[in-house]
Amino acid sequence: MSRGQRNNNPLNIRRGTSQWVGRRETVTDKEFEEFTSMSFGYRAAWKLMNTYRIRLRQEGRSYTLEHIIRRWAPPEDGNDTREYIRTVIRLLDYKVAGREVLPSPACLQGRRVFSRIIAAMTCVECGIRPEEVDRQSIEEGWRMAFTP
Repeated sequence: MSRGQRNNNPLNIRRGTSQWVGRRETVTDKEFEEFTSMSFGYRAAWKLMNTYRIRLRQEGRSYTLEHIIRRWAPPEDGNDTREYIRTVIRLLDYKVAGREVLPSPACLQGRRVFSRIIAAMTCVECGIRPEEVDRQSIEEGWRMAFTP
């Protein structure tokens, strides 16, 4: 079981000052957040992705898949960001009219496409196969993040 799975933190959100809803009261991992369930881990991921969208717009940058992943897993943190991006693109298998394409910035606003991106990022972060991703928890995380 990967660290992200043990911590119910499938996108490996680093510990910081945020007081996340669903955070475990007792944490043992000094670097990464720990949540009470995968749904809460995905809730935090959805919230962070939304914050990234807002910040990128404030900076005058497009909300593209590449910008999102470069912010999530920057090379200066020791990540192979280019490989991360290539892997997510391959796992997305996003096609329009039968041709593989990158999702447009407009598509990244939608839950359906972005759920697939979060699932692909989970594969990269946790080292698991697409069929092992808990898609129900991704959807539950979205509901918890964005519905009153």
